[in-house]
Amino acid sequence: MSRKTVDAHDDSVRIIKKYPNRRLYDTETSSYVALADLKQLVMDHKTFAVRDAKTGDDLTRSILLQIILEEEAAGTPLLTEPMLANIIRFYGHAMQGFMGTYLERNVQAFMDMQDQLARNARGLGTMGSMLDASRHPFFDMQEQLQQQMLEAMGLKRK
Repeated sequence: MSRKTVDAHDDSVRIIKKYPNRRLYDTETSSYVALADLKQLVMDHKTFAVRDAKTGDDLTRSILLQIILEEEAAGTPLLTEPMLANIIRFYGHAMQGFMGTYLERNVQAFMDMQDQLARNARGLGTMGSMLDASRHPFFDMQEQLQQQMLEAMGLKRK
């Protein structure tokens, strides 16, 4: 799986302009939007690109990181401090490119497995409702992926 870049010239890509006053303008709806609106686009699997209104620079990654930062501050964090520290250690490291690809592939595999389990659960009726409510398989898989990642990096679990 290669990393996808968003082509702003593609008609299916929704363009969001960021103005110097930090306001975000959705060119499709001709209205100002908030980070929460962009989060909803992500949740709805809508493709968008954020561009600096003045320079045209791509700000999409920066905005996505802002959304993650808000989510991390709002409740139970997804990314632990040790995990974030380990990610930071990979910047400038010879394995930086590998780490990004590794994380991307494993998150995608997790999402694919979650979708498959949900499809299987819907086919089981009442039993499916119980399985859907149970998140233990997801946590077990996450634990396994974390352990494999740590081992691949030569690190030990604390």
